[in-house]
Amino acid sequence: MATKSKIQEISIPKSESVEAWGMNSSSISPVFRPKTQEEIINIIQWANVNKKSIALRGGGCSYGDASINSQGIVLDLTNFNRIIHFDSKKGIIEVESGARIKDLWENGIVNGFWPPVVSGTMMPTIGGALSMNIHGKNNFKVGTIGEHVLEFTFVTAKGEVLVCSPKKNSELFYSAISGFGMLGVFLTVKIQMKKIYSGKMKITPVVTKNFEEMFDYFEREYKSSDYLVGWIDAFASGKSLGRGQIHKAVNLESGEDPDFPANCALEKQHLPSRLFYLIPKKWMWILMRPFSFNLGMRLINFAKYIASILVNGKEYFQGHAEYAFLLDYVPNWKFIYKPGAMIQYQVFIPKENALDAMKEIFQLCQSRGIVNYLSVFKKHKPDPFLLTHSVDGFSLAMDFPVTKRNKENLWKLCYEMDEIVLKNKGKFYFAKDSTLRKQIMESYFPKENLKKFKLLKKKYDPNNILSTDLYRRVFLNETN
Repeated sequence: MATKSKIQEISIPKSESVEAWGMNSSSISPVFRPKTQEEIINIIQWANVNKKSIALRGGGCSYGDASINSQGIVLDLTNFNRIIHFDSKKGIIEVESGARIKDLWENGIVNGFWPPVVSGTMMPTIGGALSMNIHGKNNFKVGTIGEHVLEFTFVTAKGEVLVCSPKKNSELFYSAISGFGMLGVFLTVKIQMKKIYSGKMKITPVVTKNFEEMFDYFEREYKSSDYLVGWIDAFASGKSLGRGQIHKAVNLESGEDPDFPANCALEKQHLPSRLFYLIPKKWMWILMRPFSFNLGMRLINFAKYIASILVNGKEYFQGHAEYAFLLDYVPNWKFIYKPGAMIQYQVFIPKENALDAMKEIFQLCQSRGIVNYLSVFKKHKPDPFLLTHSVDGFSLAMDFPVTKRNKENLWKLCYEMDEIVLKNKGKFYFAKDSTLRKQIMESYFPKENLKKFKLLKKKYDPNNILSTDLYRRVFLNETN
């Protein structure tokens, strides 16, 4: 690590508000926005010398306090975002870590490639995606994004730059990916993209009357699917508990699409800016806001379920971006929760326990009078990363409104749901978390994984400069 005399002088930026994506936590912090690798390394060295804590921030897409630092500075990497190289024959792309998923797919699709794993929004940075080891609607088939990384360069919290791959510095490779930004900073990343032969996929919408039907369909169809995602009406009860709709997507094979590659042009892929060709989508959250209460959302969920019956089994073709990025369909849709906020509570439960556990969770929410407004269901497989959230099973993501009036009871509900998840050998996901406690984290991670993480933290961050409100809350048991 560089000595103090070699460190360039740093002017600390004026503090500004840094907010979680779910608007449920924030801090007033100085925010650095470096554009070069040299600037990043210098800030890290400066922080070591001056004993300043750093939170790494990418697209700011984590729902909770994963990139919030109420006790130090924030390093925003969104300006460190060059596309370094794209091999249009092999589909290997190399980017700086501040590049977004949006940059990956826009550069790839015009050459017949698509990112192997994407989240429900195209706005996360690649560094943030690796820190959380994001998954997509195809996790059951291709795993997490980390499994498609060929190599990355990484600056540890000591200021040491290393090249990491599954064979080179492999311990750090499998720990930094999933390490939620606590070991160092991703600098450049090489990712293997996926070959596609059409700008569209074949989509099959399927209605399911309850949880049992949804589980059955996923288990029956996942081997013949490229993507599967389920929406669930959390207000339905009794025999209809867990009713919803599944969207199955299948990639077209070579030669099946006569419009390829013309339909891979960006103007054919971008999400439409208007609903029904009339209403600007940027206005949609305003139109939705009057329904942002329990009865309104009950009606919307019921209407969606009835609409899904009308299109049940009717296949259609849809662009990759249109299918993948549902969260980008309505810009700023989260504003429907203002003046309050929202949290997402996501659980991952092994397949042998998932059905009973998810039914128990929904029944508990209904009995407590706190029902989530949006539920998303996916199938998963395990991965080899140190702090993995994945299981051989299923996940359930639930969006809850947060108000001054309901926050205390909502947190109590989350604590009750934690016990159901632990009882069923489930896991949680740092990118979505706002309520996890240290004792719960220590109960679901294997002890040997936590021991190894603590040793790596001490090795690569001896001064403990990388710290966020999430890290202090979940690993150090500190409140902010």
